[in-house]
Amino acid sequence: MGDRAAAEDGLAGWWTELPPGAGTAVMATGIVSIGLHLVGQEAFSWTLLVLAAASWLALAVDFARRLLRDWDRWEGEADTPPALNAVAATTLLGTWFALQGWSGIAIAALVVAVLIWPVLLTAVVRHWQRRSPGTVFLVCVATQGLAVLGGTLALSLPSGWLAWPTLGCFALGLALYPVAFVRFDLGQMRSGAGEQWVAGGTLAISALAGTKLLAVPAWRNTALHDALRPLTLVTLALSLCWYAALVFTEARWPRPRYDMRRWATVFPMGMTAVATLSVADAAAIGWLRTPGQVLLWVAVAAWVLTLVGLVRHLAAYSR
Repeated sequence: MGDRAAAEDGLAGWWTELPPGAGTAVMATGIVSIGLHLVGQEAFSWTLLVLAAASWLALAVDFARRLLRDWDRWEGEADTPPALNAVAATTLLGTWFALQGWSGIAIAALVVAVLIWPVLLTAVVRHWQRRSPGTVFLVCVATQGLAVLGGTLALSLPSGWLAWPTLGCFALGLALYPVAFVRFDLGQMRSGAGEQWVAGGTLAISALAGTKLLAVPAWRNTALHDALRPLTLVTLALSLCWYAALVFTEARWPRPRYDMRRWATVFPMGMTAVATLSVADAAAIGWLRTPGQVLLWVAVAAWVLTLVGLVRHLAAYSR
């Protein structure tokens, strides 16, 4: 009985000490779930959604607990880029619900994300540092997450006014990318624990946001649409180049041990797959669906391996 209680206390302690970067597990699970939905794997997609939603709720409770009971710690963590995982994870779950036609929940998610995004973004930008890990790109990911969710809702709601704020977030996310890039430590390509992949995943979520804008009915056959299409294609191409470069560095400098930051590898993998599948439809480039599906199943495999690593880590932690 004593050993069991100690193990439970150990796991509870592990949970309460999780860093803000733990939100990447929700992001990774959520985007893989969306990808599976796009290829018709509904049962698998729903399973991952339940896991992602449960994890989001647990992290949200912990977020509120720290805010109310441990202000100093909350304030210190809110100044770091991983804090923006809260925005990105919320928008990804909201996007899944929007794709299912559950607009009410999706709107609620958008409202929550919009409320916390400026607070966290301002805090992070004020404390930016040079030679940062890949989490520095989360300023872009969170902003493009708003664009993806806003764009998805703009296509399903009667009024299309959300398309314009979506365009603004899309443009801001792209503008923030070079600003973040100059602060990114390229040495992380060789030694990073997984977060270096966000450099490529940021471009992938930007391409996904672009596909939402391409689908806005009122903008078809306009100069804006004609400008968005090549921009979206270039953004996707750059994300695929990053993907290839990151795979090469993983093979050249293997880092096989489990680390919580590996969820930040799964997320860009899944995002690149979803972006490729979405561009195939939005830009009417059918042949992109095949590489998109291949990339999706690679992301699924990476998700499973990372989950196994997490389970083993928890088993060792509870001993």
